[in-house]
Amino acid sequence: MSDPQYSGSCLCGAVRFVVTGDLKAPDACHCSQCRRVSGHVWASTDVPDDRLTVIGEDQVRWFQSSAQVRRGFCATCGSALFWKPIHQPRTAVAMGAFDMPTDTHLEMHIFVCDKGDYYDIADGVPQES
Repeated sequence: MSDPQYSGSCLCGAVRFVVTGDLKAPDACHCSQCRRVSGHVWASTDVPDDRLTVIGEDQVRWFQSSAQVRRGFCATCGSALFWKPIHQPRTAVAMGAFDMPTDTHLEMHIFVCDKGDYYDIADGVPQES
């Protein structure tokens, strides 16, 4: 039996991706950087780089958002797609960019101490400050 594959894309379709193998349970980041880049909350799943294939990689633009992390966007439509720790063999892929179904459920809310004041987290999923 072959490994499952999950695909997705940016809004305009210039960047597509395929993840081979099961998706790790996603987390939802409420930090100010993630809120600004996503417009609300950044939900993503960590994928080992050797299981992530990006089609249209020449359309991905990278922004170095800190000394440790860069973020990948579609150059055409601006969709936020990737969060990449420098010098680590993994990439966080935006859950909202996946085609359905993803066969996952949110595992954790992180950086909740920095969340926006306009919403509450009341889904019962564990939270970390």
